[in-house]
Amino acid sequence: MDISRLEQRGPVEWCLPATGRMRVPGIIFASPELMEAMDDKVLEQVTNVAGLPGIVSASYAMPDAHWGYGFPIGGVAAFDAEEGGVVSAGGVGFDISCGVRTLHTGLTRADIEARQARLADLLYARIPAGLGSTGGLHLAAAGMEAMLKGGARWAVKEGYGTTADLARIEESGCMAGADPEAVSEQAKKRQRDEMGTLGSGNHYLELQVVAELFDPLVARAFGLAVDDVVVSIHCGSRGLGHQIGTDYLREMVLAAPAAGIILSDRELACAPLKSGLGQRYLGAMRAAINCALANRQILTQLTRDAFAEVFPGVILPLLYDVSHNTCKEEIHAVDGIKRRLFVHRKGATRAFSPGHPELPAEYRQAGQPVLIGGSMGTASYILAGRAGGRAFGSACHGAGRAMSRHEATRRWHGRAVVDELAARGILIRSPSSRGVAEEAPLAYKDVGAVVDASAAAGLAGKVARLAPLVCVKG
Repeated sequence: MDISRLEQRGPVEWCLPATGRMRVPGIIFASPELMEAMDDKVLEQVTNVAGLPGIVSASYAMPDAHWGYGFPIGGVAAFDAEEGGVVSAGGVGFDISCGVRTLHTGLTRADIEARQARLADLLYARIPAGLGSTGGLHLAAAGMEAMLKGGARWAVKEGYGTTADLARIEESGCMAGADPEAVSEQAKKRQRDEMGTLGSGNHYLELQVVAELFDPLVARAFGLAVDDVVVSIHCGSRGLGHQIGTDYLREMVLAAPAAGIILSDRELACAPLKSGLGQRYLGAMRAAINCALANRQILTQLTRDAFAEVFPGVILPLLYDVSHNTCKEEIHAVDGIKRRLFVHRKGATRAFSPGHPELPAEYRQAGQPVLIGGSMGTASYILAGRAGGRAFGSACHGAGRAMSRHEATRRWHGRAVVDELAARGILIRSPSSRGVAEEAPLAYKDVGAVVDASAAAGLAGKVARLAPLVCVKG
């Protein structure tokens, strides 16, 4: 990236002053090394987002930012409905409510290594993964509506998990304001047989060992100790979320001129928050959030069932579940005044500060768990929200791609990646050799550098580093 246009405000903070059609400045959090490697398109997209109506404070990009659809992946922006603010389908993304859920196992590395291959094979057999994967649950019309309204709460009522899980999920497992009627029949059709599936791309289920602690007090609050094994599940709303994004982006592009919205990029298609279109999109998006929460809840039970066959009596309680592709209505202080804002986080994780009333009681003093997925074969991290909640209480969400999937498949072969990781004690199970090549570890940025920049910027504090043992890839 050409950083000559930017003002460096600190070791990991860069500002693009508002000029031209920008209503607010652009702010990128990254080390100089990450900035130099970042795609120039990120700065262009941060600039374009800063020109949208009703944007508040700044257009932000996290340290893992890379070129996305309209908004950069790693982009954060908040809009005020009372000042003509908008909601953008591109600012949420196609995989609505894609997120990470982490489970405790109560087991150690030695426990897993004694039965690692058997457990890897069983999880791969029980967790549907891959492009177009379908699960054992078929939803008719009534079931679909109940799921879209109820989220993880619906899944628990259907026998997937327990009510204790709900307290450790965003929105207590159910996003209010979901409107199944705002979801197209095509979107519902695509999701009919996809509940309880990982999907493809960078989605995964991974067994991880706690390799290092950075904040023992917060780690204790989160129930983490060195050598503990956890399970992390990374997936979203599958075909339903993608179809909602497609449907509403098309409609928003066509409706923009009548709403007086001039788009510098068609991919920034948006609608006024107070418009009928804006409200319908919010209702559909919230339904997709519930779909993702229900999907991860079902996958949790499938994971627990598999573990029970290998380790009878193991419970796998939930640590936390947090999404990173959403738009949520939240109260934030801006210049000392509390305002009701619609915060878009696209490839960015909510990271609420200690004391926030929406956090589970047992985590409230420590801050929100922030679950950061690494690339296949590299570390993942658990962070915690920090006091002050910069960028509307947001942090990075992962490593961020360093190259396209096409380039990754040109450089690596899936079988070679699997063999190389197996030699390091990491077992990969995937239905797609090409998919493994696309997700090769070096196709992503250094997640450690991304996390360090997030911590240095005050976005979230480092708690634990996790190393992979088994990965079921979509």
